[in-house]
Amino acid sequence: MLLDDILVHNQKFVEDKAYAQYETDKFPSKKAVILTCMDARLLELLPKAVNLKNGDAKIIQNAGAMLVDTSDSAMKSILVAIHALKGEEVFVIGHKDCGMHHLHGSDMLQQISKQGGDVETYLRQSSSEDIANTWFDGFNSVEESVESSATLIANHPLLPKQVPVHALVIDPATGELTVIRNGYEKTN
Repeated sequence: MLLDDILVHNQKFVEDKAYAQYETDKFPSKKAVILTCMDARLLELLPKAVNLKNGDAKIIQNAGAMLVDTSDSAMKSILVAIHALKGEEVFVIGHKDCGMHHLHGSDMLQQISKQGGDVETYLRQSSSEDIANTWFDGFNSVEESVESSATLIANHPLLPKQVPVHALVIDPATGELTVIRNGYEKTN
């Protein structure tokens, strides 16, 4: 069982004081705040590709590195990272071959229903069926999606205007970055 494996490993990790090499404080030393995708291929690749070590950045992950609402929990995390944890720049980093590419909310709800999820209760509890059906919607272009998320962040009334917000796309096979939005150009 995976939990048992994790707990056995963790006990040895703590006993061996393997954590010592990761010690840092809560403030990002490079003052970077990154919104990226939860894709497992990025777990080690992204930090290596952008030269980050433990403690350098606040990394917020969600499906598709997408931000679609100013009250989204990822936006709250970005604002906390900027205002309370000394972040100074925001990077939205999506990736090629993302699972959110061409994902349709209605298809996702059908899949959830097939796997035993109570879609009917979810739809009844939602503020509107239209919103409920589009909540899982992905995007047609990763470039447009990261630009849209970056624009939403940059225009948030609680984000200081001097904070640069960048949008990039990473190739999960090579780590190559493509700049979609240079936040220095947008803030000057």
